[in-house]
Amino acid sequence: MTPINATALVSSAEDFRSLERSRLQSLVERDMELAHTLHSAEFHLVNPAGITRSRESYLTALQTGVITYLKWQPLYIMVRQFGNVVILRYQATLEMCSQSGGTSAFSCWYTVSYELHNGLWQVVWCQATRIV
Repeated sequence: MTPINATALVSSAEDFRSLERSRLQSLVERDMELAHTLHSAEFHLVNPAGITRSRESYLTALQTGVITYLKWQPLYIMVRQFGNVVILRYQATLEMCSQSGGTSAFSCWYTVSYELHNGLWQVVWCQATRIV
């Protein structure tokens, strides 16, 4: 079976939008196998609070419930491709479990970079900026 991020399946701007929506869905649903496939070993996240996380730190926090996404709804995803690098930018509304036990909903701008690694498109960098 060909992974959903294989170069044979992902080439157009719409393909990258679909891939990003699949990545977000994997995070909300805690599909750890798919999340690992879509995030490069070099992945680095800068979250809206300015805290950075590596792939292992981020995915472990997700798997253990330290981070729990209830909803992640992107608006129109803009796509720029430069050879083996693709940059996505979009606004999204998120709902997460909060530290107090309730839920927290907010909007962010996201800039996400994908790189081609061994025939697979993987997220390398993700920068989130909260919209106030």
